[in-house]
Amino acid sequence: MRPLQLDPLFKTVESLPGIGPKLAEALARVTGREGPEDTRALDLLLLPPHGLIDRTLRKGITEAPESTIATLKVRVDRHQASPPGRRNVPYRVFVHDDTGELALTFFHSKQAWLEKILPVGETVLVSGKVEWFNGRPSMVHPDHIVLEADAASFPLIEPVYPLTAGLSPKILRRSLDSALELLPELPEWADPHLVAKNSFPSFADAVRELHHPEAALDIEPQTPARRRLAYDELLAGQLSLALVRQTLRKLPGHPVVADGKLRQAILGSLPFSLTGSQTTAVEEVLTDMAGSDRMLRLLQGDVGSGKTAVAMLAMADAVEAGGQAVLMAPTEILARQHYATISKMAEAAGIEVAVLTARAKGRERTELLERIANGQAQIVIGTHALFQDAVVYNNLTLAVVDEQHRFGVHQRLRLTAKGTAPHMLVMTATPIPRTLVLAAFGDMDVSKLTEKPAGRQPIATVTIPDERLGEIVERLKSALLDDKKAYWICPLVEDSDQSELMSVESRHASLAKAFGKDLAPLVSLVHGRMTSDEKDQAMRDFKNGVTRLLVATTVIEVGVDVPDATIMVIEHAERFGLAQLHQLRGRVGRGSGASSCILLYHGPLGETAGARLAVLRESEDGFRIAEEDLKLRGEGEVLGTRQSGLPGFRLANLSAHADLLEIARSDARNVLDTDPALSSPRGEALRMLLYLMRRDEAIRFLRAG
Repeated sequence: MRPLQLDPLFKTVESLPGIGPKLAEALARVTGREGPEDTRALDLLLLPPHGLIDRTLRKGITEAPESTIATLKVRVDRHQASPPGRRNVPYRVFVHDDTGELALTFFHSKQAWLEKILPVGETVLVSGKVEWFNGRPSMVHPDHIVLEADAASFPLIEPVYPLTAGLSPKILRRSLDSALELLPELPEWADPHLVAKNSFPSFADAVRELHHPEAALDIEPQTPARRRLAYDELLAGQLSLALVRQTLRKLPGHPVVADGKLRQAILGSLPFSLTGSQTTAVEEVLTDMAGSDRMLRLLQGDVGSGKTAVAMLAMADAVEAGGQAVLMAPTEILARQHYATISKMAEAAGIEVAVLTARAKGRERTELLERIANGQAQIVIGTHALFQDAVVYNNLTLAVVDEQHRFGVHQRLRLTAKGTAPHMLVMTATPIPRTLVLAAFGDMDVSKLTEKPAGRQPIATVTIPDERLGEIVERLKSALLDDKKAYWICPLVEDSDQSELMSVESRHASLAKAFGKDLAPLVSLVHGRMTSDEKDQAMRDFKNGVTRLLVATTVIEVGVDVPDATIMVIEHAERFGLAQLHQLRGRVGRGSGASSCILLYHGPLGETAGARLAVLRESEDGFRIAEEDLKLRGEGEVLGTRQSGLPGFRLANLSAHADLLEIARSDARNVLDTDPALSSPRGEALRMLLYLMRRDEAIRFLRAG
């Protein structure tokens, strides 16, 4: 149960003064919560400012730098109202100081209000951006206007927060101030030596300092207040992961004892030999599975590094030891693809493989569930359907989760609850920098696949401006006539008035037209709004050569395997993140043929976009690309969206606070070693921290254990 002390912080934002349903919706969006009922005063307190407006700049009108916020002390001369019936003509108030004259410009404003706040003959303080038009300075809609007599109320330093439609800085500030009034003093949960060494303020003082900076330096990540809050967020994350680990490993593991006959049969049938890092990973996994503790291991591998083969060999040992194995994929397309690959490997060892997705209905589903329950289905591949209540396993020994970034910790737990403490292997094709691995998978041991299978050629990557689109279309036409296969990736599904980007549907139509009636049937389309059946059919046609150019959105980013596809065109490549571009590029170069990736961009490129495309041109190493991505975009973007199941950080910045992450991880493990139930005074305080950082699920693990 949540401590009563925290109740004020868990008031809904709608209960704060002046917040109605619409504003509550806007505050939910800006704090990243799912809706107004889930948005609490606490969420406002943990919303850090991302910038600062310094209104201490007091220069004369003609000395104010252009497009920079300036604070001016001026005298009001006259009002010039908009002509009757011409609302598009702005209302102007002319003011002056010792250096010159300025026009304060307002659109769609009420005359009576402007006359009240800007009385003729009075001295006022105004703040806003000064722009010059036809040699005359102007300030459009000043941010602040106060009479000289009220100068004390003028905000000199103003933190800047993210905003959304319907939410003004003034309203957000007012809501924040209301939330700050609810902030209680809380017991200290951080290690006292760490607090002293880093000059950490208390949690409550750190929050107050966060929202009341006095200078630009106060919002830097290395200030004691920011480091304190970053540490709290990281400690809550690491404590939550350590509790998952404790829960998962509390039940004794079931050692998998096999002599490797099935594994050898599979190895003998493979048309390739394992790379050095595949061999090492298999050894690490089998050693874990043979031990008395449950395996909890992350297998990181770059695109096309052979994670499936490692998983298959582990599953073969689980089956040989009399158990069952499951492999969970995020999409039906990917699940069926795994089924096709693994069935071939399993055939050599006589292992029975089944696929379970939401598509299986009626008698087919009933029979399938029976085969799983009686152990006839030795390896089961599927989507989330694998851990539904109706699915009962005979003896689930190993659970393999593919594309971990699509699943959360709790889905892992639900899956493992299906067996008696099954071993768990989690795979990701998104190479993740070490700091992010610690942050997101601090509860796991890690294996890395760093080599590509023998015979794979490097992918030639080029960047081309979209003015040369015609050349690319002609090149593709020649490639299709040569029986080659290609992808064309677009960022949008349908055209929008707000965007100049070409949609996938428009591009499909324009390419089909450009190729002429003979080649047009070879051009197919796939995007996320199609039904599963339509997508699967489009992918099957492409794989089987019925079509040879697949125009698609990023729906094909994860896991689509067409070995003879050799050309990848990514339109508006500057709009994609590095990791995503790398994933997409990895859809080609999967066979022995030479492959190329064309990054079409719309110039001029910004500095970050240019750097991103340059990294991709220079390297195919996913781990290097991930590190560069972290530098360029920060961990929030690299980790992905809220739906990803990975923790996005609001207060911590992993490039600035990597040292704190290491400390938090070590601290969390030490705490649970000495106080596994968090029942000591510090343990009780840490429970408060878990609630504050919205890690309630970790408290449930404590209860369960």
